[in-house]
Amino acid sequence: MAGEEASRAKLRSAFDAHYEAISRYCHRRLPASDANDAAAQVFAVAWRKIDQMPDRETALPWLYGVARYEVSSFRRTSRRRRNLQEKLDGQAWHPDPGPEMVVVRRTEQSELMVALGTLRSGDQEVLRLRALEGLSMNELAVALGCSVEAAKKRSLRAMRRLQRAAGIATSSAASLDATVVEEGGSS
Repeated sequence: MAGEEASRAKLRSAFDAHYEAISRYCHRRLPASDANDAAAQVFAVAWRKIDQMPDRETALPWLYGVARYEVSSFRRTSRRRRNLQEKLDGQAWHPDPGPEMVVVRRTEQSELMVALGTLRSGDQEVLRLRALEGLSMNELAVALGCSVEAAKKRSLRAMRRLQRAAGIATSSAASLDATVVEEGGSS
């Protein structure tokens, strides 16, 4: 405990003596929104490396070294964010759905969950493994302990039973057949 108290005192002393200098350093190099975070990060690093931080007079140059690294890190992050934003600006924009659409989706999801609850537990498990766990047909086959072809058939049958239970038109089953063939390779 005495060691931790000494470490806390060392950090508190460095913070009290040098926070303003480190903050100014960061503010001269970064936008204000990032500069405050970078200055705070300098002292978080100082705490993690408290045993390496020098005492008294040499603490400030050491903290400048940490600040230099943190400023560089914030600049890299900002550059990556800017590059990503430029890429995203070229993508199609999809506005958030309005409240009406949210209500419709929630109602549909609720009805679908009720329909799922009417299925046998084996069908429910197959559908949950595919939809919630995101398993491929190969992974589903391993999880079910059967061949890939058997997993495809079980998945297709479970989906058709769910469609019937939910009152979904069976014409959409054609798209499910295409998915099964596409994932399994050839028909």
